[in-house]
Amino acid sequence: MKATEVPEITGAFLFEPTPHADERGFFCRTFDADVVRSVGLDPDAFVQDSLSRSVRGVVRGLHLRSGAGEAKLVRCSYGRIFDVVVDLRPDSPTYRNWSSFELTGESQKTLYIPAGCAHGFQALTDTADTSYRIDRPHDPTEDVTIAFDDPELALPWPLPVALMSQRDREAPSLAEVLKHRES
Repeated sequence: MKATEVPEITGAFLFEPTPHADERGFFCRTFDADVVRSVGLDPDAFVQDSLSRSVRGVVRGLHLRSGAGEAKLVRCSYGRIFDVVVDLRPDSPTYRNWSSFELTGESQKTLYIPAGCAHGFQALTDTADTSYRIDRPHDPTEDVTIAFDDPELALPWPLPVALMSQRDREAPSLAEVLKHRES
């Protein structure tokens, strides 16, 4: 497994496993504490694992947490997703930058998203399972959502949006969220 820094988002990393494939399929390690530690992260900091299943065209996000934020490891365990990270840490040298990735069940790459960054994705296959490993127990009172189609971000979602939650459909703009965070 190797770790690569994401140049557009300070503190974000992409972890690439080394799959061992044969006629049965493949096997790979999707989490390695030593590799996580080698890039300065505490592997013991992660406290919850979650899984979402989405159908083609579904958009989830853009989500982040208020307060101390939430760092997470995200991996598409089955199917394919278009994954997006937006740096919303005011003191970060990559503040307001965004980066996108295609995460797939074939590659099993894992993206580390630092606390203070917004995250969202779109399912590109009929079924896409997305695994999350987060560093704090989820507290719904800290949930923040930003409009997935915010014109300031102009994210290039690859498919028409098929479905999304009511919360995501009614999300405020980035400017509104930032104004609220500053007050």
